[in-house]
Amino acid sequence: MDNNLLGKHILIVVENLPVPFDRRVWQEASTLKENGAKVSIICPKMKGYTQSREVIDGIDIYRHNLPLEASGALGYLFEYATALFWEFVLAVKIFAKNRFHVIQGCNPPDLIFLVAIPFKLLGVKYVFDHHDINPELYEAKFEKKDFFYKLMVLFEKLTFKTANASIATNESYRNIAIERGGMAPEKVTVIRSGPKLDRLKITDGNPVYKKGRKFLIGYLGVIGDQEGIDLLVEAFRQLVDRRDDVQLAIVGGGTSLESLKAFSLEKGLGDYVDFYGRVSDELMVDILNTADICVNPDKPLKMNDLSTMNKIMEYMALKKPIVQFDLKEGRYSAQDSSLYATTVPDFCEKMDYLLSNEAVRIKMGEFGYNRVLTELSWEYESKKLINFYQRLLI
Repeated sequence: MDNNLLGKHILIVVENLPVPFDRRVWQEASTLKENGAKVSIICPKMKGYTQSREVIDGIDIYRHNLPLEASGALGYLFEYATALFWEFVLAVKIFAKNRFHVIQGCNPPDLIFLVAIPFKLLGVKYVFDHHDINPELYEAKFEKKDFFYKLMVLFEKLTFKTANASIATNESYRNIAIERGGMAPEKVTVIRSGPKLDRLKITDGNPVYKKGRKFLIGYLGVIGDQEGIDLLVEAFRQLVDRRDDVQLAIVGGGTSLESLKAFSLEKGLGDYVDFYGRVSDELMVDILNTADICVNPDKPLKMNDLSTMNKIMEYMALKKPIVQFDLKEGRYSAQDSSLYATTVPDFCEKMDYLLSNEAVRIKMGEFGYNRVLTELSWEYESKKLINFYQRLLI
């Protein structure tokens, strides 16, 4: 097949995270650039990523201001309206400078199609990169199916209707695109967020993160309501009641960070839990390399059940055995590299079991690493992305 990407300009729009911090988006952008496309990205400014204009590895990044991270429905509405305004303004600026052929919109929210519609009238194609199932995300955050939930369903339908093609992160998302979104099956391609192994180098770690204790448990991810960090803290408190030779490292930022720090102190875990916040890749990898086991406490909600969590495959890439709640896509990704809990006491029990059984930890870590190496790494998934764009740009 001819390389249809040569000379093509692809604009990627992402609203909820800055780039290159958003690892999936950066991997996609880098792969497209390496295969001959010109790539521009529009994203928000956030801590550590405050330059309005930056070129990294030949990729043009345009960042816009955003209100403080929203937590309520009206807060999200204000955040999204502000983001859409700047996304459209910057898209017009980029188009005037160098016409783009595709807009790839990465949700959440499912509103970027509004930016794409005017450009579709000029022959630009719209690709929906489906990162989160927004109706289920809303339900997970607010525990209700009210007017705003129905609005999320409407926006999702309009997004799929506008898109020329869609990228799904797993088969569950593909089924949603087809069944709820009404997309033709041949227009939906599964491209998983496989980790880049050159970024996740295995080392001996650094015992400083263990704070003088024998074992370290590692968590990487967003600190929000649906991520279940409160469940993790409770399970870890039960674990500390059994043994005092374990430290917990929580890496990541989010709207619930401060409240969870306070919750940890309430549980008497001030000396046992470290909240590192958002950190550099280097520090994140160093902490996870030090961990003896890694955890994913995502709550057993429909949104989490159907979503693929990047952290799982990153743990696997670092040969870490995992404990998580029993969720459909989490089990598909990790398979025998993870133990699957059903309750908070069971989560504690499984962490305790792994810490007490080094041979089991090693066997699970090797299984996960080999699965990433042979099936799930970005080396394999990136080829699917290129094939997807080759077909799109015929």
